[in-house]
Amino acid sequence: MEIRELTYLAAAVRIIVAFLLGGILGMERGLKQRPAGLRTYMLVSVGACIIMMTNQYIHQVFGTGAPVRMGAQVVSGIGFLGAGTIIVTKHSQIKGLTTAAGLWAAAGVGLATGIGFYEGAVLGAVMIFLIMTVLSYPDNRLHKKTRYFDVYIELDRTVTLGTVLEALKAQKVAVDDVHPEADRGMEDGRKCYMMALVTQKRMIPADFETQLQEAIPGSIVDVF
Repeated sequence: MEIRELTYLAAAVRIIVAFLLGGILGMERGLKQRPAGLRTYMLVSVGACIIMMTNQYIHQVFGTGAPVRMGAQVVSGIGFLGAGTIIVTKHSQIKGLTTAAGLWAAAGVGLATGIGFYEGAVLGAVMIFLIMTVLSYPDNRLHKKTRYFDVYIELDRTVTLGTVLEALKAQKVAVDDVHPEADRGMEDGRKCYMMALVTQKRMIPADFETQLQEAIPGSIVDVF
């Protein structure tokens, strides 16, 4: 078929398809106010498509080079862009992994489109879109209640770590890990810690945070 060969018509069709598929994937991220949204996903998808077509053109016209070499560089190189969307919050929480993975997958959609594998590009884009939209609901439900929590605690200077551990033991909360946040110590002498805690029953983070606030007076608690 003509659109599967590298012609002017095929090039136009491939770029348009990559543009549309990238836009569909980026729309979901954009609506959630993620670092990489509609335009970023479009650019990644279209850019990967152009690179793949360029590689095919070089191989087809000049008879030199591997037809997938440039595409392989896209697969590895997109990691640098994806890494830019991953951030570590002030409490050492990692965010942006889904966006980064989506960008990497969007590059794959662009590469498939660029080589003329339309079926794979469309089906892949549909599956990626479903993963980022429909599957977000069971994923959120799965994480709504849990027994495992990362907790950031700021203690009043009169409260010791031993007091906190005793309070947690009384609440039947197991301490899996604890380490001080020395670089975040308050000027008024407040002590800061990151803890990995395990409860006996599954709880909503907000409820567990309230429980800790009541069990450890004079503390500031953030539960993740």
